[in-house]
Amino acid sequence: MSGRVTAVSSNGEYSFTKPNRDSVRLLAGLGVEGDVHAGVTVKHRSRVAQDPTQPNLRQVHLIHEELFAEVGEEGFKVAPGDLGENITTRGIDLLGLPVGTLLRIGDSAVLEVTGLRNPCLQIDTFQDGLLKQVVGRDEAGNIVRKAGIMSIVKEAGTVRPGDTIEMELPSGPHRPLDRV
Repeated sequence: MSGRVTAVSSNGEYSFTKPNRDSVRLLAGLGVEGDVHAGVTVKHRSRVAQDPTQPNLRQVHLIHEELFAEVGEEGFKVAPGDLGENITTRGIDLLGLPVGTLLRIGDSAVLEVTGLRNPCLQIDTFQDGLLKQVVGRDEAGNIVRKAGIMSIVKEAGTVRPGDTIEMELPSGPHRPLDRV
């Protein structure tokens, strides 16, 4: 299976949305160069408040562009970068990937999938009611998170819209994604 990058976004300041860029540079073990969430240890404010020495498993945030059409059917207007993601994708079931999946993007970048984004209340500040669209429950009552996945940078590289994304599943029993 493969997909494509449809947009890349970054921001050097804390804000909910991130402006789109022509390209982003991924730095091994750190994240997106110049992005406020790049670093070896956690950078998300809620995680820093809990324990600032935790490893940063949320270096790069990816969202599937198909989500925008889904929430659009409910009257919400969401575009790449609006939900704070760094890489917007098309053609990959990001939410169905197991922990440890490698995403090879463009010529040299490699990401390792660490888990699901746990959306916060800021989504409702962006557009009232949107949080219920990206977090819900399945028929069995389990929480379903749809606001993308998180990853760490294994190999550096530049990522641009139009780049191909190739997936490499981990060996052995696959662990489903959980929030990180």
